[in-house]
Amino acid sequence: MDRLLSLIMVLALSVSSAAGAVTPPRSPVPVTPVAQPVDWLPLGQPGRESLLQIPGSCTYLPCPLVVVSHPRNQSAARLRDSPTFQVLIEALLDSHFAVLLSGDGGPATWGSPSALREVGQIHATALKRFSWNGHTYALGLSMGGLMALRSALPGSPYRVDGVALIDAWTDLRVAWSASPTRRQEISAAYGSPSEPPPGLDPLMQTFRAPYLPLFVAASLGDGTVPALTNGERLYPHAALGSSQFVSLSGPHLGGNRFTPDMAQKLVGFYKRLEGRVAVK
Repeated sequence: MDRLLSLIMVLALSVSSAAGAVTPPRSPVPVTPVAQPVDWLPLGQPGRESLLQIPGSCTYLPCPLVVVSHPRNQSAARLRDSPTFQVLIEALLDSHFAVLLSGDGGPATWGSPSALREVGQIHATALKRFSWNGHTYALGLSMGGLMALRSALPGSPYRVDGVALIDAWTDLRVAWSASPTRRQEISAAYGSPSEPPPGLDPLMQTFRAPYLPLFVAASLGDGTVPALTNGERLYPHAALGSSQFVSLSGPHLGGNRFTPDMAQKLVGFYKRLEGRVAVK
């Protein structure tokens, strides 16, 4: 009987202790931080840096590079942050093209030779950051057309296999004459108070060079860059078979320049050139 009473007391004490016990909190499950990919890699000098983005497909298959030259008084960061321009960027990345938003040596360099040398250095640096297939293409918007076109001409620090231009300046002399403000900017960019000579005008240089694969999008309604003396004057020097002229309507750099349809036209141009190179 004494043993039975002792057992009952032990059981009662155990139940009482369990009822009053507080369950200690569980230790939090450790969370392993997920490495986030770098969307845009800055290259070059702060204040006029370029920005490189590499599609994931470049990690297992070499890809071409598109160098984008920005409009006057803008920057690589402005293009990156533009919701409208992102339509073109995303289409290029989704189609296996690395994208380099060029700082162009500053906000208003007007395609100057010194600015192109700086872009050449950035281009060489960018190629070390991904698996490149050996092909570079240019895309110029407004003032950026001068840089894009110049980069495809003899004397460029890197080879360009095709040029796309949207509402782009191509005739430096017409830009010089357009307004006193532009004249001052061009004078500062080229380091001379006088109008740059024809030998520094990308349009004049193009007329002396071999025919280029060109994608030219321009509007007669563009009140900033006259289409007749720029895009339309350049296009007769386009290489047959791979080139394309897109006739637009509306004002300078209007919304119809950055639609999904326009993005597919642009990507299609570069893809045609990729296919042509592959055949060779």
